[in-house]
Amino acid sequence: MTYRVCFVCTGNICRSPMAESVFRARVAEAGLDGLVEADSAGTGGWHEGDPADPRTVSVLEEHGYDSDHTARQFQPSWFARLDLVIALDAGHLKALRRLAPSPQDAAKVRLLRSYDPAAGDDLDVPDPYYGAMDGFEECLEMVEAASTGLLTAVREQVEGQPV
Repeated sequence: MTYRVCFVCTGNICRSPMAESVFRARVAEAGLDGLVEADSAGTGGWHEGDPADPRTVSVLEEHGYDSDHTARQFQPSWFARLDLVIALDAGHLKALRRLAPSPQDAAKVRLLRSYDPAAGDDLDVPDPYYGAMDGFEECLEMVEAASTGLLTAVREQVEGQPV
């Protein structure tokens, strides 16, 4: 059975595609390809059909990550097929929990940085869209740091599932 994770930010062109790309790389490195799938979406549809922001693409490629992406809007019906929905900030967390059709679905929504023990109480990944390139670099650092803990949590779920 495939374990499915969806990363969600506002427009699905900066933070969530970055998190998706990094996490997919971690999944592949861990040998979990085929057992874990990752994708991403936005809480809004403003950029639906657009590629990732060129600054996101640049930072991802500079650090050796895949940058192929097309933006889309998160749909409440997706909860049924997802095991985990990863919000990039508290606003996304609230929006996604409101969209959840059931309390069980709402419980699937978590903040990405909650998987980074060094994050402390600041669990938001700041939106780099209106800033300079250093914001995209900072975003990648936060995503990479949290992806390690997220992979550990997902691996525990996958290895605990009957084959």
